Amino acid sequence: MQSGFYSATGGMVSQFHVLDTTTNNLANLNTAGFKRDEMIFGDYLRLAKDKQDELPLQNQTVDGAKFYHRATTRVPQIVDRFSDFSVGTMKQTYNPLDLALVDKELFFAVATPEGNRLTRNGSFTTNQDGFLITHDGYQVLDRRGRPIEIDLNAEVRFDKNGIYLNGGNSGELMIVRPENLRTLQKEGSGLFSIADQNEIVHFENSLAVEQGYVETSNVNAVLEMGRLIETNRMVGMYQKVMDTQMNELNRDAIEKLASARG
Repeated sequence: MQSGFYSATGGMVSQFHVLDTTTNNLANLNTAGFKRDEMIFGDYLRLAKDKQDELPLQNQTVDGAKFYHRATTRVPQIVDRFSDFSVGTMKQTYNPLDLALVDKELFFAVATPEGNRLTRNGSFTTNQDGFLITHDGYQVLDRRGRPIEIDLNAEVRFDKNGIYLNGGNSGELMIVRPENLRTLQKEGSGLFSIADQNEIVHFENSLAVEQGYVETSNVNAVLEMGRLIETNRMVGMYQKVMDTQMNELNRDAIEKLASARG
């Protein structure tokens, strides 16, 4: 009985994580450049088999058999989390400071108090000093890692490589292509940190910049709502299983106690 209750509890906890992820995806449905999150499920038995050569105990030993106790073999667990970096829809805004990247592996580089970070949100503006910034106030960097000064009284032009002309100002945006997207870590506000800061270097000839466009979130509202409904149903099913298991445990305990007194 304890095995079934434990498995149902583990499954419900996993579904709570799915609810959190799904609701966060839906909350960012209208966030420019947002990348939806996804999770992969596994179970204890598969994880143990994958790592059995690294375990301190061999399968054929008594202690090894205890390690593989069947009470924990089928508890659903989240074994991996990842962000879906597929490109969102390009929305035309006609704002010369709005920039979009049509290649999913490319990012803009911005300066934050914690160091340089990457972002796909190209909905830029300027601060009071005339520097190009994100809506959270982080300065957008050029290919040399310097802030970009914009004169709003002059025409601003960006070509597909991020080279800009603005009155007397000119330069090139820092466009970054990480070696491995899986190494990126979300930090909120559309920012990603990267494990190896040496990867934050300019990528030549990207041909990916679209001026006057913003990349929308790649969240599909219909799919996320369907997952939300499915997850709520799964939570309800696990709750029924837990109630049944608990009722069975209580009944067995009462029967054993009654027989012991008799």
